[in-house]
Amino acid sequence: MELSAAINRARSEGCDLVEVSASAVPPVCRIVDFGKFKYENAKRERDSKKSQHVNIVKEVQLTPRIDPHDLGIKREHAVGFLCEDMKVKIALRFRGREMAHTEIGMGVVQTFLKDLAPWGHPDFPPKLTGRSIGAMVSPLPRSKRARNPKEPEKSPVTSKPKVTTTGSGEITASPEIEEPVAPAVEPTAPLAPAPAAVEPPAVP
Repeated sequence: MELSAAINRARSEGCDLVEVSASAVPPVCRIVDFGKFKYENAKRERDSKKSQHVNIVKEVQLTPRIDPHDLGIKREHAVGFLCEDMKVKIALRFRGREMAHTEIGMGVVQTFLKDLAPWGHPDFPPKLTGRSIGAMVSPLPRSKRARNPKEPEKSPVTSKPKVTTTGSGEITASPEIEEPVAPAVEPTAPLAPAPAAVEPPAVP
């Protein structure tokens, strides 16, 4: 259809002529309501973004001579990231003469990965690149992942069942709520009666 004929037809229907595919030969156009067309496209883009899973990566930096206490703190941070479905990037950097003993740094990384095993698994074995050792840890599925040690444990609430008998002879059990019992009050000894007032003798 000629462009002028398409424009006249769109105007006669009270709509707009929108170019859908400019790269096609000839170009493809549609007769639609432009406002409604923009709204549907924006809604389609929002729905597609909701279905996309965005991976967030957190980095944890280590050193070959890291203190055990500092290593524990780093491990707690990594466990918290994994429990929030984030990936953890482990980076251990060598400084100066530490490059002469890369096996020490590799041992630190291996120990760190072993401690994170209940919450995540490495995507690839740790490898030495330049002056650093790197590894990437992905979180395990929620069904296979250990509990976050920072979250408090939920204690189950138990209640004693109360057995009742209906008029037809059926026995039903319902949870009984224990009512608080007031503390017993020890009886006190009765107070002695006050002595009667004695009138003074009359003076003649």
